[in-house]
Amino acid sequence: MRALLQNLKHDLPASIVVFFVAVPLCLGIALASGAPLFAGIIAGIVGGIVVGGASGSPLGVSGPAAGLAVIVLGSIATLGGSWEGFLVAVVLAGILQVAMGYAGFGVIAYYFPSSVIKGMLTGIGLLIIIKQVPHALGMVGRARVESGGSTPFGPLGDLMQTVAPAALLVSAVSLTILIAWEKWLAPRAKVFRLIPGPLAAVAAGMLLSSLMASGTIPYALATNQLVAIPVAGSVSEFLAQFASPDFTYLARADVYVVAVVLAIVASIETLLCVEATDRLDPLKRITPTNRELKAQGLGNIVSGLVGGLPVTQVIVRSTANIAFGGRTKVSTMMHGVLILLCVIAVPTLLNMIPLATLASILLVVGYKLAKPVLFKQMYLHGWQQFAPFAATVVGILTTDLLRGIGIGLAVGIAIILRHNLRNPFSLPAQAPDAMDFRIQLAEEVSFLNKGRIMEQLQSIPKNARVVIDGTRSKVIDFDVMEILREFRDGAAARNIAVDVHGLTLNPTRS
Repeated sequence: MRALLQNLKHDLPASIVVFFVAVPLCLGIALASGAPLFAGIIAGIVGGIVVGGASGSPLGVSGPAAGLAVIVLGSIATLGGSWEGFLVAVVLAGILQVAMGYAGFGVIAYYFPSSVIKGMLTGIGLLIIIKQVPHALGMVGRARVESGGSTPFGPLGDLMQTVAPAALLVSAVSLTILIAWEKWLAPRAKVFRLIPGPLAAVAAGMLLSSLMASGTIPYALATNQLVAIPVAGSVSEFLAQFASPDFTYLARADVYVVAVVLAIVASIETLLCVEATDRLDPLKRITPTNRELKAQGLGNIVSGLVGGLPVTQVIVRSTANIAFGGRTKVSTMMHGVLILLCVIAVPTLLNMIPLATLASILLVVGYKLAKPVLFKQMYLHGWQQFAPFAATVVGILTTDLLRGIGIGLAVGIAIILRHNLRNPFSLPAQAPDAMDFRIQLAEEVSFLNKGRIMEQLQSIPKNARVVIDGTRSKVIDFDVMEILREFRDGAAARNIAVDVHGLTLNPTRS
């Protein structure tokens, strides 16, 4: 209990920040998915309370993810436009994720190199900044914050539109508060450390919104420049926003196809976010990934049963949680409780928050993820680390999250293959006129190494002495063995003495 209270002073402010970041994301992702707006709110509540409670991740935040938006939109169309039919697929996907957790599929993320994970975080940081510029400037149109859609540059293509002075004023005030709070106020006075900077920025944004609405400030925010939570006029209207799956769709084969796709994509996105979140954790705690898959599966079962979007662990909200002091999963659960309480009690008050204020908060988060110094650090680590990192960043910015990660991973694998092809053996340095050669074969030598080995064997001069050492080798491909055998058998014609250690080159008899 004492530890809970000690961490609560960190978790409560972080949960408030995550709450303010999550609400517009939940609504925007629902809109992009072609789902009822309230389905995004439901998913946010379930991701916070249900998944947060079941998860072993101390800092990861779950909810609807824009990375699934295109899949959800297409899946609803595949099922004849039936939202209730799609909810069946969400429930089935959750069941599959639980099964994947018990089967031990949580280790998948461990096979992604750190350069790709760092590239993912940096790419997401840049993506956040790009996506939030239209909101910060008050431009017409909607921009999603997390990965999804065709490319992130669509919103910036509208920069020729007139910038809204009202939104620009709100952004300037919010950014000034956020920067001053972190750099000067919080380090100098305890009172500023007790109140999170984003909360102060939100309060200032609401004040400016109110002053503009009353005419005190000669500017006005448009309706689409404010948070827009559905407002129910009664309890029955509120409950009517929930939906139930139509289980008659269990008789259709396409619902199972949709469920499998949702389960695979949601699980991969979750596991990558877990890996990234653990890297950002100041305490360097490790999330049990199989438990995380089970928790996400449980969340999708519940979300599907009550009319919500599918959920995954999401990096933007997780990063905000870490950046603003979250310590335990209590902050994740509390943000879910806050969403629930506020959509019931004070939706009208929340609808006074300018999107420019929330954009300012996310601009700060994006900058922390994509600091210029990180590019320099990765470059100094060498091109083998920088190439997958840069490929991941560019891939995310030009395609989407999962494709970008795939591009970075492909570059990383290509580098590994290149090293494998170039280093099937080691050869000690020789004097120019030396006639003794020792070829130390690698642990694993595949048929891909044939060319490199043949080139080396052909370069050995006449009258030389050669030792082929396979004592360290565990696997040598048949094709390579055949090349070595042919070299040994033909060595006498060139007066080359061959000695073989650790392997036999004699052909096996059946």
